[in-house]
Amino acid sequence: MAEFVIKLADERGRVQEQTHAAATAEELRARFVQAGYYVYSVKSRGALGGGGKKKVKLETFLIFNQQFLTLIRAGLPILGSLELLARRQKMPDFRVQLEDVGSRVKTGESISSAFEAQGGFPIVYTTTLLAGERSGNLEEVLQRFLDFQRVSLTFRKKLKASLIYPALLIVMVIALFIFLITFVVPRFAQLYDQLGTKLPGLTVFLLDLGRYAQKDGIYVGIVAAIVGYLLFRWAKTEGGATTIDRIRISLPIFGNVWLKYQVGLFSRTLSTLLTGGLPLVPSLETAARSIDSKQISNAVYRSVETVREGKGLSVSLQATKIFPELAIEMIEVGESTGALPQMLNSVAEFFEEDVQTNLTAAMSLIEPLILIVMGGVVVTILIALYLPIFSLSAGGASQ
Repeated sequence: MAEFVIKLADERGRVQEQTHAAATAEELRARFVQAGYYVYSVKSRGALGGGGKKKVKLETFLIFNQQFLTLIRAGLPILGSLELLARRQKMPDFRVQLEDVGSRVKTGESISSAFEAQGGFPIVYTTTLLAGERSGNLEEVLQRFLDFQRVSLTFRKKLKASLIYPALLIVMVIALFIFLITFVVPRFAQLYDQLGTKLPGLTVFLLDLGRYAQKDGIYVGIVAAIVGYLLFRWAKTEGGATTIDRIRISLPIFGNVWLKYQVGLFSRTLSTLLTGGLPLVPSLETAARSIDSKQISNAVYRSVETVREGKGLSVSLQATKIFPELAIEMIEVGESTGALPQMLNSVAEFFEEDVQTNLTAAMSLIEPLILIVMGGVVVTILIALYLPIFSLSAGGASQ
């Protein structure tokens, strides 16, 4: 799936630009023509440079939307609220974007398409605004978006906080190993060269490693940086991102945690869009573009086609063989009772809590393991360095 920017006109003659995902530009064009729209053009989003827009920090964006909602509720016009917040915005890039949004709204463009044209805002946000415009209840959908983002932000902060300590331990292990190999080991190499004594195999290996690290370490670092940069660029491609996500999901313990986290994010996003009044199919497409996992995103896109054919969401998701069985069962109950948005919210809460529990349990096992590895590395290096000294001392004592 790729993203395309389509310029079209509806039955009233209103021209607008929208971003949608599709296999090809022709498929997207045919979809809107069949729906009764007049399509001017369909262009790849990458060709338009949409991916190069600078994204706004989520905290800054939430503060703006809270102020925006407060001003609208106080009775200020949308355009006046945008212009006021743009003047007060301290972030230069964000201020320029808000000024452009205000200019577009002043010329008659809808606020959703004006924000979407900037390219750096969440697709969930622009779709939520579109739903609010169509339903005539912009305040309510903005409040729902704020509630959704606050919950997501809180959960992400908890995840990051639980990963900080293990990450610091790993960095310390690597830094300690580099220090010992490049600084401590060469000093012992000079000492043993002067003594001219026969050294144990472990000591010889360590001293040779230290010499190579001093001599060729800079080149190894450069090669590692180049390889890392190439992997980073490859990960940004469709094939690379899909391959990495497939490997990530197949990992023991953490793969299951990642899968549940993405399912929870998808469920909460879809619940927010459906509650805002958006139909199921465009909500699914938007939710699929809002999650990081390519495996789940592609599975949702596949389910869209079966939903269009009239099948239920639970049946469509089950056919992808990606979603957990429990999530499908809960969605099926939501469909049968007519409370799908509420049940999707329950799915999100359940999986988010499960992710937090599993991650905490995994970290409680990994942290001691990292400490054991760190201790093992240090002890092994020290034994290898001091073993010849102990041998000399023992030899001198026996004489």
